[in-house]
Amino acid sequence: MAVRLIRAEALSDTAEYACAATAPAGSRFIFLAGACPLNADGTTAAVGDYAGQAASCLDNLVGALEAAGAGLEDVIHTRVLVVSSRQADLVTAWEVVRGRFGSHDVPSTLFGVTVLGYDDQLVEIEAVAAVEG
Repeated sequence: MAVRLIRAEALSDTAEYACAATAPAGSRFIFLAGACPLNADGTTAAVGDYAGQAASCLDNLVGALEAAGAGLEDVIHTRVLVVSSRQADLVTAWEVVRGRFGSHDVPSTLFGVTVLGYDDQLVEIEAVAAVEG
């Protein structure tokens, strides 16, 4: 595995993710488009359900990673976008993301945004991955 997660003793351990990550020289980086909660027919999955949409995004993210020769354990950073001004909605989506990544708790940023690109879309997940050369 190319990704090395970094923890900083001087920082709070409240955040449920590593504070940084590295990949060795010669790694191949994979920049993924935002994973959206879209079904195979293009309709939006889990309308009105933050957790359901986060799960759908993760399923689609895994599919994109596999197509690029990688898996969740190769992700070096995520950005989770949630349509809401309520922290509870962001946390609902985040808990699904955090649970799916398990012990591979990559550096992540969680955003509340006003709108995303598809009808009824509440969640989108961006990621960067790194695999050995």
